This record gives sequence, structure tokens and C-alpha cells, in this order.
Amino acid sequence: MAQLLENYALGRWTAGSGDQHELYDASTGEVVAIADGEGLDFAAMLDYGRRVGNPVLRRMTFHERGRMLKALALHLDSKKEDFYTLSYRSGATRADSWIDIEGGIGNLFANASLRRKFPDTPFYAESDPIALSKAGNFMGHHLMVPKEGVAVHINAYNFPIWGMLEKIAVNLLAGMPAIVKPALPSAYLTEAVVREIIRSGILPEGALQLVVGTGHGLLEHVTYQDVVTFTGSAETGRKLKGHPRILAESVPFNMEADSLNAAVLGPDAVPGTVEFDLFIKEVRKEMTAKAGQKCTAIRRIIVPENLVEDVQIALGKALAQTTVGHPQAEGVRMGALAGLDQVKRVREQVQRLAQNTPIVYGDLDNVQVIGGDCKTGAFMSPIVLLNSEPFKFTDSHEIEAFGPVSTLMPYKNVGEAIELANMGRGSLVCSVATNSPATATEFVLGAATHHGRILVLNGEVAKESTGHGSPLPLLVHGGPGRAGGGQEMGGLRGVEHFMQRVAIQGSPSMITAITQVYQPKAKQIEKDKHPFQHYFEELEIGQTYTTHRHTVSEADITNFAQVSGDNFYAHVDATSLDGTLFTGRVAHGYYVLSKAAGMFVDPRKGPVLLNYGLDECRFTKPVYPGMTIGVKLTVKEKIAQEKRDEQDVAKGIVRWLVDVSDETGETVAVATILTMVKKKDQE
Repeated sequence: MAQLLENYALGRWTAGSGDQHELYDASTGEVVAIADGEGLDFAAMLDYGRRVGNPVLRRMTFHERGRMLKALALHLDSKKEDFYTLSYRSGATRADSWIDIEGGIGNLFANASLRRKFPDTPFYAESDPIALSKAGNFMGHHLMVPKEGVAVHINAYNFPIWGMLEKIAVNLLAGMPAIVKPALPSAYLTEAVVREIIRSGILPEGALQLVVGTGHGLLEHVTYQDVVTFTGSAETGRKLKGHPRILAESVPFNMEADSLNAAVLGPDAVPGTVEFDLFIKEVRKEMTAKAGQKCTAIRRIIVPENLVEDVQIALGKALAQTTVGHPQAEGVRMGALAGLDQVKRVREQVQRLAQNTPIVYGDLDNVQVIGGDCKTGAFMSPIVLLNSEPFKFTDSHEIEAFGPVSTLMPYKNVGEAIELANMGRGSLVCSVATNSPATATEFVLGAATHHGRILVLNGEVAKESTGHGSPLPLLVHGGPGRAGGGQEMGGLRGVEHFMQRVAIQGSPSMITAITQVYQPKAKQIEKDKHPFQHYFEELEIGQTYTTHRHTVSEADITNFAQVSGDNFYAHVDATSLDGTLFTGRVAHGYYVLSKAAGMFVDPRKGPVLLNYGLDECRFTKPVYPGMTIGVKLTVKEKIAQEKRDEQDVAKGIVRWLVDVSDETGETVAVATILTMVKKKDQE
């Protein structure tokens, strides 16, 4: 009995009430599930996400959201074997499913760790403050705040788990809820994972909703506070991007479309080199992983014209080892495509390509299948075509067969290789196999404008490279032109897509209050007790300690040179200063900083556990013997830390502004130092 998939809407599981869609086992053709997402009130779902899920997520801090993602990742990881079992139905082998399942969970972990890059607040101040007046009493800054809408994710069929998790990890970290609309052929996998997420109770209500049908009408109700993302074909993406509601409301729309990605063999990577072998291995892997149904799969194999035959022979031998069949059958290395309809589409595209570029490996009509049947299962042979005149026959740069299909083509020089790679008119990724820095530099700089990511492959990265086809959570995934013109993931960059940037202007004290980061010239708070005697919770942003003053002597400079071993001429040799910027022996910048530390540190035991480091430091004015320096130490920012276990000390990191000035009041050095400070509350 086929499973009837349900939608998760308005806080409950509900069946659709419209046309039902049969979903098939890709390897056997059996009906495995029925999908129906019709009859849903999409306006109500979006309102529910904005009204119920959004306020809770927006109030949470980045650290709280990150810990939520970590808990979710751990929970799903404990259930992954259930997902593997179900994933075989999609035609994916265990290795294919690893990308989808553990790759998706890995995105949750990566974004959970990303919380440490943010303050423990619901928003963050972006980049550096901007002075807007000569006296410094009027300034500007940029804030990033979570949008008040819902992220609507329209996903592709090839990665039903990764495609969802890599997107919701980012919108949840940013503080936005989501509605996920998976592609129908593999929606049963997305539904299974969402069921587990809802069952866990880790996400707040309204943070995640699911539509398992076509989703027709969903975009009619989005507003400018929402964000829409799309992964799939360029043709469908363009239609959705031009939706009247998207245009009327100026809804942010991020598109990641399939593209004609290229792999380039460098002129130096001849047979017998590590790079040649890596290239063949990478092409074979990207042609056959997920049966070539990857938006990052290699569609064009660009090689030196004198190596075409060598590559064709070596690739043919590698592909001959790729056994095709049911993903659970022993020895199978490539499973089925998504379904018989997809096989038909790929065959049609290959036939179009083959009009001018003959098939030199594989057979559209014959494939040996292990544990399956071509009549009922969506199996096909890997196919390699040869385009001997790639500047004349341009179908290879325009037609994509979304399966285990790639076209081999020659180039005369690196310039031609770049031109051919760029003829894809915008790609998600390309790779170049070379051990020549000059070749790598020329290619990357020449191809960068047409690609979202470029992998340089050589022997140095062979053991650790994640490969051509693997988008990574902390690197952008997307590309120009045909690839959609969008970007997703990318660490901090990805989070920005779900936040609103606003410029704020005001006095330093007002900007300090808003950003919760001390701004120079803001009001300072002086207390009787030394700040190093305050617990983390007791310290206030802007709390300042003013030290005693010290007159620098030549003996100070000489002694520091001896202790440090820094005998740079400007510090120790007054006869060598002609033609320099200095008028006499100058104190070491690090002496000034060290002396400042000696002046502001309270030596008594207290809540400060240790010096955690130095973020930034500038020496802005020479300090000569006879000048008198003093220090103002100000609490700039506080970042709470999580306890690793019950025995760990509850603590936080305090960033201090160190302002060293001379007797005229002019700053001679400025730095940001970090200390680890114990919390009063150890619970």
C-alpha cells in the first residue's frame, strides 16, 4: 500500500484535497507514495509563519539559534539510517545518499558552529562604524536584522534532504521561519525528515511548514518581507522570478539553476602525472554520482587537443568499472535516474547533442543492469560525446542532458580553454587540473566572471579535496547567467539573504546603545571597583577604567630592546635616524602596548581567568622619551560562552578597547584585547 504523504501546515499534519500524484521507486517503477498538496490555504500558512514562527525566532539570539541547529543536527544524525533505507527508493546508492543525508546534516552542524562568528544578540552590527563629522560626535553604522516574513524554498528532486537542510539551516540561523516545497518525485524523503524534525520538538512552532504537492498559488501571497529561493531548471526559475507578485512586492528571489559546468585539464597534466589521474577520477565521479543528476555535475570535459585520445581512453576504462543497477544490489556503483520520464528527457537531449557530436562511450539503447530491469527501472549507461569543433558546434555549451552525460572537447591554449569554459554562459562551478601556478592563475582570473566557484586540483590537495561537485556550507553556491545569478550558503554571506540591512545615524552614545558595541566618543561609565574585579554579568558596555600615567624614559626603551631582542635601529641607534620619519629614539610600539597592559591590569585574583588574545592594534603616533602616557580601558563588547560540560566554568569573552594617549590627550596607540571572564552565576 503506497504511503499517503501529508503536508505540515498551521501546526498540524494534513492531507491534501486535490489531484493526487503517484511517486515511484526509481529502480522498480513501483508506486511508493501518493502526494497531494492541493486545497491548502497558502495565505494562512504564510501568515502563520509570520505571526507565530517569526517573532519567536527573531527574539532568539544567534547563539540560541545556533544551539537549536546543533540539537537538530544531532537528532537527525541519530535517525539517519532510517533515511538511508528510504533513499534507496530514489535510485540513489549508499554513496549518493551520503551526499544527500549526511551532507544535509553537515550543513546544520556547520551553521550551528557559525553562531560563534556572531554576537549573542538577535541582530548584528555589520563591518566598521563610519565617522560622519569632524569632531566625531555624529556617526553611522549598518545593522543586520531578521526580516519579518517567511523563507519559501522551492527545491529540486535530486537532493530532497540536502536541498532542504542547507537552506533552512541558514534562514533559521538568521531568525526566519520557512515553508518548504520539495519537487514531487522525491517528496517522500523530504516529508520523512520533516516528520522527524517536528517530532523532535526542537524548532519553535511555526518555524517550519511543508507542502508536498505542486504548490501552485503559493507565490500569490508573498510580500516584501518574505524571501523566495528556487533550485531547479533555468527555464522554470526564470518563470518564477518573473511572477507578478514577486515583481510587485520586490520580493528577494534567489535562484540556483542547473548549468553546463566544465572540467579543464591543464597543458601540464599529461598522462603519468598525478593531475591527469585526478582529472579522470573526478570526471568519472561527477558523471556517475547520483547518476549525473547534480546541478554541479561535469557536462563539458575540456582538454588539450593533443590529449583528447588519451583522455577518451582513460575515461572509457574508468567508466567501464561503473556497474549500473539497483542501489541495494551488491557491487552496484551507479543507481537509477529519478524515473522513466527523466530517462526519456535525457535520451532526447543526448540525441540532439549527437547530431554533431558523436557518442564515443556508452549506448543509449543498451546497458547491463544488476538487480534491475530497464523496462521498469530508470537505468541508463554513462554517455560520453566528442565535440571535435567546440567553437563551431555550440550545442555542447547550450543543451544539458541532466544525467550521466558529458562531452569531450579540445583546446589549443589556455586562452581557448577559458573561452570554452565561459561559453556555458554562467556556471555554478568549474575545475582545472594543473600543477602550474601560472596556468591556474591565468585560468581562474579569466574564468571567474562566468563561474560561482572554481576548484584548482593538483597533487597537493588530492587527499583532502572535497571535489568538483560538492558545495560547501561556508563557500557561496550559485553562479551568474544560466546558473541563476544567485548565491546561497557562503557562511555569513548566506545569512545576509534573510536579513534586512539598515543604515543608522546618531551620536556615538546612541549607536552604542543600539548596537550593544561601544563606539569611540560614546559616554563612558566609571565605577569605584576595578573592572577586572567584576564578574561577566556585572560588566556594562562603556564601563571604563582610567589608569595612572607614566613618563617614558630612554632606559625603558633600552630595557625593552634587551628583553624582547627587538633592536630595530629606530629604537636603539639615534645616529641612524637621518632621512627617517623619527626625530629621536622612539619607543617600541609593543613596549607602549605592554606598558599599557601593566597600567590597566589589576594583579589581584578575580573573575578574569585569562588573556584571550588581541583582535586589532594600531600605533598612531611616535612615543619619545619624556612623553607621558596613560590608558583608558573600556568594555567594548561582551560575548557569552557555552559550558562544554557540567564541570566547565560558566564564562564569557569581553572585548576591551584600549586607548593609550599622551600628555596632550592625543591617542598614540589603540587596540582591542580579549579576556575570558568568569560568570557569577555558575548554573
